[in-house]
Formats: sequence, C-alpha cells, structure tokens
Amino acid sequence: MVAEAQNAKSQTQNLANRAAGWLTLVSLSVGLVTLLIWLWAGKEVSFAVERMVTVMVTSCPHALGVAIPLVVAISTAISAQKGLLIRNRTAFEESRKITAMVFDKTGTLTEGEFGITRIKVLSQGVEESAFLGMVASLEQQSQHPIAQSIVRAARERKVSLPAATDFQSITGKGVSATVAGKKVLVVSPGYLKEQNIPLPADAYQSGAETVVFVLVDNQLAGYMALADKIRPDSKDAVRQLQSDGIKVYMATGDNQKVADAVARELGLDGVYAEVLPDQKVNVVKDLQGKGYFVAMTGDGVNDAPALAQANVGIAVGSGTDVAAETADIILVNSKPTDITSLVSFGKATYRKMRQNLLWATGYNVIAIPLAAGVLYPDFVLSPAIGAVLMSASTVIVALNAQLLRKEIQTLNNRKAAH
Repeated sequence: MVAEAQNAKSQTQNLANRAAGWLTLVSLSVGLVTLLIWLWAGKEVSFAVERMVTVMVTSCPHALGVAIPLVVAISTAISAQKGLLIRNRTAFEESRKITAMVFDKTGTLTEGEFGITRIKVLSQGVEESAFLGMVASLEQQSQHPIAQSIVRAARERKVSLPAATDFQSITGKGVSATVAGKKVLVVSPGYLKEQNIPLPADAYQSGAETVVFVLVDNQLAGYMALADKIRPDSKDAVRQLQSDGIKVYMATGDNQKVADAVARELGLDGVYAEVLPDQKVNVVKDLQGKGYFVAMTGDGVNDAPALAQANVGIAVGSGTDVAAETADIILVNSKPTDITSLVSFGKATYRKMRQNLLWATGYNVIAIPLAAGVLYPDFVLSPAIGAVLMSASTVIVALNAQLLRKEIQTLNNRKAAH
C-alpha cells in the first residue's frame, strides 16, 4: 500500500507535472525569441546563440517535476512508520481541511471486546447454559464484535453449540438462523420497536451496557447485557481534535442510553444513536450539507458506505476487510490518537509542497529573464553559471523536502509535551 501511495499521482502532483510541461515549452520558446531579438538588435550571431543556450540551460522544469514526488515519498514513508497507511494521496493532502470527525463506536472509540455482564432467560424450562449455547451457535457465523464476544464466553464456559443453518444478517438490526429446528433471532432494541414487542422493564440497568434480545419463533426468549471498554487513548484523541477546531461526533447502532454514556465520558460534540448503515451515510451527508469537511472513522462492514461518502475515510486496522478496502487511510495500530497525527501530517505535507512549488516557480521567473540578458550590458549570465544555478535549484528543492522529517518530529514532540 505504501508503494502504491507513493506512485499515485495526487491533484497537486498533476498540477506540478502540467507546470513542468508548460515550463519546458516556455523555456524553448523564450530561448528562440531571445535569439531572434538579439539578431534583430544587430548583435553578432555568437552572442545571440549564447543567450539562447543560457536560457535553455538555466531554466529548470525538473525542479518542478521533483518538487512534489520527493515530498510524497517522504510523507508517505513517515506516515507508515507512525501507523498510517495511505491508500489515497489526495485524501491525505485534504486531511488538513477536516472540520468534522464522525466516529463509529464499537471497535473504534471502544476496544470492541465485550464481556457478558447479565443473561436473562424468559422462556420457561430453559437453562442459562442452553440459552447461551443457542445464541452462540448463531453468532459464531457473524463478524460483529458483540457476536464474537458471545461465542468467546460460551467457549470459556465450555457450553456445547448446536448446529445452526440458514444464517442471515438483518442489516443494522441483528442476525437470524435456524437452531435445533427453531427460528432464532438476535436483534437490537430497534428491531423490537419495529415489531411492537415491548422491552423488558429490567433490560437496562447501566448506561454503559449494550443489550441484545433473543427471539425464538417470534417470541421474546431472553436477552444478554454486555459491556465494552473505551479505548485508553480515545479521550485524548477527541480532546486534541477539538483543540484543532474539529467537531467530533459519534454514529452508532447502539441504543441511545449507551451512546449518551460514551458521549458524556469522551466529551463529544454530538451523538447519533440507533442508526442503520444507510443512516450513517445520511449523517455524513447532513454534515457535508452544513458546510463541514467530513472525515469518517470506522471498522465494520456497516461503516463502509459512510467511509465511501466521507471526504476522508479512515478505517481501523483491526476491523473488517471491507472497511479497509473502502477507506482512504488505515490506522494500522487501531489507535484513535493516530488520527490527530494524520491531520497534522497532512498540513505539514501540503505546506512543504507549496514551499517547493513556490521556490521552483520563483527561481525560473527570475533566472530566465536574467539568462535572456534583460540587464545587458550591466549584467550578463554565462551558460556555466546558469547550469550551476539550475542544479542548485534542484538541490534546494530536495533539501527542503527532507526538512519535512524534522517538521513532523517537532509536531510529535509538541503533542507529547501537551
């Protein structure tokens, strides 16, 4: 991915290539015009040819051509070392524009490793272990962190898992399968509301718990409460993003109580709860409609549409392949604080690109007229000096690109001190 990113041509790179192409034509044209003007002015042929050659030698289109690739190679390599794999160069450059960040909750702001805190069986004559085994047999075919946690708990308790067939995913609401000849569904509270099934009064005892409900042959058979831990660096990531003037939101399929509890602990600017995958897309679209430049960070299959819609899509490395393939940038270490590095790296990289382009352009604007002899007879630039200046221009661009390493290190030190 790093190699692909380095070879990918961003918008700024395309601009530099076009500028270098035009400068080549300009230098050739100015050289020929210089020859004709000095001949018309009555100068000897040798002087006119020398001025033409000096113009062509002094002009430096390749300084423009290497100005961006050098910065691209360095910034991409540094980002990879810092845990950021860049799949889309343009998105990386535009990360400096981010004004709103939307996070998924499970597996992104939280660790995604749930622990079962309560199991309530409502069906008569069904033991808790049998209930857990039935649910786990269904959930073992799902990739969702909650499903994986239930399966892990069943295996830790050495509960036998009956065979499950006809597995289906109910987008954004749960899963279903046939277990021991019965139709079993593990669903969210939103599904119960749609089916007009009342929630048990004691289902929610803590705002930090996520509750999934189990239906057997369309009858509420029980529920499980699970708790997820917030990642240790999530609060720091939110605080740093907000200090950069970025609004931080969360969009999750969890119920409102859980979402509000996480939002309060992290100090988020807003929260969208009980949203389906297509509704996550709408969250991103709504923020974009309000004038925000939106980044979306997620890890699951249901986050992929929103990742594609966002101006910058960021996938957590520990998430699903679909999310990683859809995103522009991947957090290898799954650390939310790496996103703050993404924003600062994007700003530093763009700043360095502009510096190189300005230097390469400014050099030619000054050097070409001098080579043509605009200050003759007070000053005449020789072809040899012109060649030295041309080489110096390229060297300066290369050295300035290398300074990006120092600038990024300085940014890291400031963040660490803060």
